[in-house]
Amino acid sequence: MAIQRMDNVGIVVEDLDAAIAFFAELGMELEGRTEVEGLFADQCTGLDGVRCAIAMLRTPDGHGRLELAKYRSPAATGVGPRNPPHNILGTHRVMFAVDDIEDTVARLRPHGSELLGEIARFEDSYLLCYVRGPEGIIVGLAEELRR
Repeated sequence: MAIQRMDNVGIVVEDLDAAIAFFAELGMELEGRTEVEGLFADQCTGLDGVRCAIAMLRTPDGHGRLELAKYRSPAATGVGPRNPPHNILGTHRVMFAVDDIEDTVARLRPHGSELLGEIARFEDSYLLCYVRGPEGIIVGLAEELRR
């Protein structure tokens, strides 16, 4: 077998505390926070002088993890528009299954979240939407419709 599992998705942010609060409101659990630096960090990233704060969050089922990173050195750089559209090339969203999509959208609004379009129905299967969270991160939400 080539891989065992997908371990986590990493996202670089400017405001680590705000990103943690957003994903905690979504229902993720903070596993821990740490600072990484030194030779191994430089070797792994291909950068020199890495100093990075990291927070690891996990989904309630324990299978999905999100690693949020705040680079203190070298400073993070932007590559495109601050709030890219959904159809930009590259990684652009993280999707979560939720119990109640409307309640979830409402709970995320105080954390600066905005709905990108509207909550849409896909056949008789799902309600789906995209919200923009902290740092311009696009988060997909999917509520499975019970038959």
